[in-house]
Amino acid sequence: MTAFVESCVGMVTGTANAVARRSRGRPRARQLLRTLAEKKNILITTHEHPDPDALASAMALRGLLSAKLAGAKITTCIKGRIGGGLNAIFTQLTDLNLAPWDDAALKGYDAIILLDTQPPFANNPLPKEVEPAAVIDHHRSRGRAPKCAFCDIRPDVGATSSIIFSYFMEMELRPSADLAAFLLFAIESDLAGAAGQPGELDNIALSSLTLIADTHKLYRMRYVDLPQAYYVAYAQGLNNALYYDSALMSHLESMNSPEIPAVIADFLLRFDQVQWSLVTAINRPTPPAASVAAPVPPTTAIPEGRPPMLVMSLRTNSPRLSAADLMRRLVKQIGEGGGHRTKAGGFIKLETGSPTEIDRVREVLRRRYLRALKIKSSRGQRLVPKAS
Repeated sequence: MTAFVESCVGMVTGTANAVARRSRGRPRARQLLRTLAEKKNILITTHEHPDPDALASAMALRGLLSAKLAGAKITTCIKGRIGGGLNAIFTQLTDLNLAPWDDAALKGYDAIILLDTQPPFANNPLPKEVEPAAVIDHHRSRGRAPKCAFCDIRPDVGATSSIIFSYFMEMELRPSADLAAFLLFAIESDLAGAAGQPGELDNIALSSLTLIADTHKLYRMRYVDLPQAYYVAYAQGLNNALYYDSALMSHLESMNSPEIPAVIADFLLRFDQVQWSLVTAINRPTPPAASVAAPVPPTTAIPEGRPPMLVMSLRTNSPRLSAADLMRRLVKQIGEGGGHRTKAGGFIKLETGSPTEIDRVREVLRRRYLRALKIKSSRGQRLVPKAS
């Protein structure tokens, strides 16, 4: 059995190397190491309020750089709360070892590596005057690629964790069983739902990591106990869902975790009569608090007094229009948004968060949504009919 497993590992490793050879002109692990060769104080960070893909990418890259850059201090730090639900068990099982976020301390690093986001994005935690030395991401750039010494942006890959995994393959480093489980779960999470579209590198990563992952930890992450808020969100998502021909739209009154709108949008897209699913939710400010996981130090929470935001998740299995392009149409001049061909997200800052304002903004989104998809029907049908 051991020989069989080793042969499988060798097969997928060879395939990964073949993928790397076909991707000519793209920077890889060795170029990243050359870029950081003289740096002694390196910060790894990711987008605000990170998800498992962002967290696993940061943890894995820290391990790789620690192994290859002797004498360098590698710090991982995030800005924003780590939400509950799927993120909670991930933070409990992983050794994130996060340092507290401090804008003033950013100037003290020799190099900053930005993962799973890019400088122009709204969820980039870095101030405008702070430029990263390296950007590694799987989202499409807006306009030109960021200017930095090392830039590895692959929109054809489904998760940033897959890109970091390819660095391990290039350097012929075998991730530990724990790390393999975290990366595998992170990739699965980013590819979850009917709109998930794994690329070639994602499939290689999934196959390879499955062979070496700690199955006990993987099981615990896959089948985490969910809080009541999840079931409330599912109930609201179903009860408020209306569909207009091939487009479905639903609203959540509030969100306890940034992942909930995306989870509901993925679930609603599985309705066999639609190709589009748009879910909005209200994110209200919370007082500063520590992360849900006890070992993780407090991070910068949403400031008190800040107006609420309307947060959106968009999913599609239609080949004729990109979800990222549609999201940008929805939030044009009123918010921020972007994403991938099949998945996108965005937000709109509200002035007061009153019911009247929320209804008005949602109506604007509904009209833009239907107009962009050339759907003439203005009266939606309830996904779940009211009981008579």
